[in-house]
Amino acid sequence: MKRLLTYAITFAILVFWSSCRKDFDFEPSTGSLKFSKDTVYLDTVFTNIGSSTYNLKVYNRSNNDIVIPSIRLGQGQASNYRLNVDGMPGKEFENIELLAKDSMFIFIETTVDIQTVVAENNQFLYTDAIEFDSGANLQKVELVTLVKDAVFIYPARNSEGIIETLTFDVDGDGVDDQTTLQGRFLESSELTFTNEKPYVIYGYAAVGMGQTLTVEAGARVHFHANSGLLVTNNASLKVNGSISTDQVLLENEVIFEGDRLEPLFSDIPGQWGTIWLFSGSVDNQINHATIKNATVGILAENNQEAPIDKLTIANSQIYNSSNFGILARGTSITAENVVFNRAGQSAFAGTFGGKYNFTHCTIANYWTNSFRQFPALYLNNFIVDENNVVYTNDLTEANFNNCIIYGNDNPELILEEESGSNFNFKFNNCLIRFQNTGNTPVGANYNFANTELYTGIILNQDPKFKNANANQMMICSDQDSPAIGAGSTDHMLAYDINGNPRTSVDLGAYNGSICEE
Repeated sequence: MKRLLTYAITFAILVFWSSCRKDFDFEPSTGSLKFSKDTVYLDTVFTNIGSSTYNLKVYNRSNNDIVIPSIRLGQGQASNYRLNVDGMPGKEFENIELLAKDSMFIFIETTVDIQTVVAENNQFLYTDAIEFDSGANLQKVELVTLVKDAVFIYPARNSEGIIETLTFDVDGDGVDDQTTLQGRFLESSELTFTNEKPYVIYGYAAVGMGQTLTVEAGARVHFHANSGLLVTNNASLKVNGSISTDQVLLENEVIFEGDRLEPLFSDIPGQWGTIWLFSGSVDNQINHATIKNATVGILAENNQEAPIDKLTIANSQIYNSSNFGILARGTSITAENVVFNRAGQSAFAGTFGGKYNFTHCTIANYWTNSFRQFPALYLNNFIVDENNVVYTNDLTEANFNNCIIYGNDNPELILEEESGSNFNFKFNNCLIRFQNTGNTPVGANYNFANTELYTGIILNQDPKFKNANANQMMICSDQDSPAIGAGSTDHMLAYDINGNPRTSVDLGAYNGSICEE
């Protein structure tokens, strides 16, 4: 009874208080609003592609509840910016209330047509302002966006809204196991990518039979989600990046990445699909390129006995791949001065046999986004189909010379051999992470004392990368990296990835350097 009486008294007090409460009295704004920033910079976007959403916080620091007579874009309805004020979308707003000592968010987006702004060196600055009130109380927050012109490559859409597709027998065996992807074949006039404008690809851009796609030094190729390149039967990809004249920076490298230019997206894996070298594609060459933020950086299939290797890749970087840096299936690859890092599975996986020769490569995996099941370097000579039937194929050769094979897991090397096909490999003067734990594979393939399989091996010594989590894979001479001078002159390349002469046979793609200055 006493408890009920207490509740009744409390309820009565609340009713009395609420009945005495007066409505908020809002006064007109006096031009004393405060803002989280004076200018909102919307990061670079491509023409006609929407930006991310940015925010501005508006504060009422006064002791009075106020009403803002108007909030509008300076260009009004003609503006290419879009606002959301207190949950309401639009470009002009009236009588927006803001309580004393309170704040509100304004969210900002834009989509800009390049033809609406003035061009300077293929880069375009689009500006406007958010205007609060008018006359003597007018306050402004500037809006600035850099818009890039680009060459857009995308599949056609018919009158019924159906998007053009590509259909392939992906393994070239004639069996009805076709794959269909949104995309189209490149026209003859599109088979050279220059550095004049960036390229933005929607869907898969395919190189037709017998044709060659040439990507010139300094080109930038951006892929939308679920997009990539396909190189089909008897077709080739030639990526001709180069280094700057001072041989220090890769200023003229070719970059393959996603189409979101905001800094937030600069290192997010899995933004686009892959560069797919189909069965039957020939003599693909990649030099001085960065391939970043893909699902699989390069997918190369079959033709391991081709007279010229399926893929020759040199002086390049592949990182932030959500699955594999390179996934090779029964194919042939030569790699020199190539850096791998940060892959959700393996940095390099040579599966179903093949032929691989890697020299002065840094095969690292410092993946931190999730748990991974595979090591930095994975080799096998088999596949298992959907019915759990095992098929084998010769690992003709897999030679790794003067390489670093390391990462943030253990072991970073797995060699899975199935009887029935050859399994040939050799590691010469490599630094390898392979510690003996209860989960470490065992067997003859891991006998590091067997000189027929391993020579000059350094086990489990930190290579002292400059900053592996930021993909800075240089080895630090000032931190006594064990990779300094540990290579063999029998397999030494004359220059490192930056074009610097190798005076010391340092392991990996980079010469040793001073990391802390």
